[in-house]
Amino acid sequence: MFALQKSKTKASSRGQIAIKGVRDGILMLPNNEYRAILQVSSLNFELRSEEEQDAIIETYESFLNSVGSNLQILVRTREIDMDKYLDDLNERYENETAPIYQQQLQNYDEFIRSLITDNKILTRHFYIIVPYKLNGKTDFDLVSEQMKIKLDIIAKGIARLGMHTDQLDSLEVLDLFYSFYSPTQAKLQPLTEQALSIIHTALVQKGEAQ
Repeated sequence: MFALQKSKTKASSRGQIAIKGVRDGILMLPNNEYRAILQVSSLNFELRSEEEQDAIIETYESFLNSVGSNLQILVRTREIDMDKYLDDLNERYENETAPIYQQQLQNYDEFIRSLITDNKILTRHFYIIVPYKLNGKTDFDLVSEQMKIKLDIIAKGIARLGMHTDQLDSLEVLDLFYSFYSPTQAKLQPLTEQALSIIHTALVQKGEAQ
């Protein structure tokens, strides 16, 4: 998905990530290589019957055989920031006028706070990284067309498993990298739409210039 360049001196994350640019949700990498990222919904395999599990496994094998190229599957586990959720609860409590509902909100708030005191609330996100390499002269229109074909094949295969996919757009791709390389900063200071647009514009212009 990306390459890291080791150095004896400290380097910024931007200098370590070999990204030429991002356009229409497609990462442009050196050597005419490209990546698209699909976010995939989850499937509770353990709750299915044995027959259903066997059918899912067979369908998954068939899906992998039909793709015809390498894929990277990424499972991202992140801690949920509960501060905003608790702030919203407090706001609801302050705006509630019925005593019985105030009491329920207060009890729920206390339960959540006791829960997160000793436990981390985690969430998982699933991604499929779809590669494409262009042999010859750079032609982004051709890359985009071929990517759409590959993404459509993968989306249909995933749908047969009972899940759905969504391609990350350019801003979502940049936000994903931001959360990878600056996890603490991403939690304390999430990227705004305006900041993401500035980064996106800079990378697109860089990619087109190269």
